[in-house]
Amino acid sequence: MLIGNNKKFAIIGLAGYIAPRHLEAMKTLGCHLICSHDISDSVGIIDRYFPDTRFTTDYNEFKTFISTEHVDFLSVCTPNYLHSRHSVMGMHSGADVICEKPLALSVSELDLMKKARRETGHRIHPILQLRLHPEIMRLREMVAANSSPTVYDIDLTYITPRGAWYMSSWKGMPEKSGGLVFNIGVHFIDMLQWIFGKVQQSTVHYSEADCIAGFLMLDKARVRYLLSINRRYLPEASSFESAIYRHLSINGNNFDFSSGFTNLHTLSYEKILKGEGFSIEDAEASIDAIETIRTSRPTGATGDFHPFLLNFRH
Repeated sequence: MLIGNNKKFAIIGLAGYIAPRHLEAMKTLGCHLICSHDISDSVGIIDRYFPDTRFTTDYNEFKTFISTEHVDFLSVCTPNYLHSRHSVMGMHSGADVICEKPLALSVSELDLMKKARRETGHRIHPILQLRLHPEIMRLREMVAANSSPTVYDIDLTYITPRGAWYMSSWKGMPEKSGGLVFNIGVHFIDMLQWIFGKVQQSTVHYSEADCIAGFLMLDKARVRYLLSINRRYLPEASSFESAIYRHLSINGNNFDFSSGFTNLHTLSYEKILKGEGFSIEDAEASIDAIETIRTSRPTGATGDFHPFLLNFRH
């Protein structure tokens, strides 16, 4: 369904890992990508989608172009620490914004984005694609339909191995990425709060550059979580090099949402184009919770901690 006809798009962060998902969504929905920008010129990926799109490595040229050409939407796919800055630029340049996760690295950055929204009248839509996953939507409906005062016990484990390049890139720099929990945990924290309510208590048991584990008390759930990019933390049965271990246990029952991810960005764009996109306020609770996590002092394996920590030797 080509609902993006006559909508002019620009994208910033074209050479990044996540940009192809945005490009695929634009192409599928019939959007018109008229301009793109990245500080790197390694952007041959664009030929698969919009080979005639204008490209520049000059930020000021890009900013001027999207303003003078009256771009409808700016898609922000830059490193995490630039999301707020580039989203504000997009709104002041006359565009609504679609921003990749995380929307910001602090609540104070969100406040700047809200200020720009008030000043310009333009909107910003965070990509919160797990909220559109059919199994996660079904889980939310199930929890909402439970009228008894149930508090669920949840174990969340996400281990997605990365090579040595990771720590040498901006992803390995906390001041630019926000650290591991912003890089790979933000969607999970958002998803859990969306289903089980806001964070009432947060404890960090273990925190290193390649792994973080802790406990969250939500309105309707006790959550033990572990997030890592280190393959040595994989369970033995999943220890081959390319493994990604994504495991969610609810009251001792495994919840499988390992498939169904391929079209979630396209679905996100479709909803935005229909006027049904998410807002700054939708992302705010997860940004607040993660900001607390990343600034907490680890307590060690005390209290209600993730069971994988028993296997750690440090």
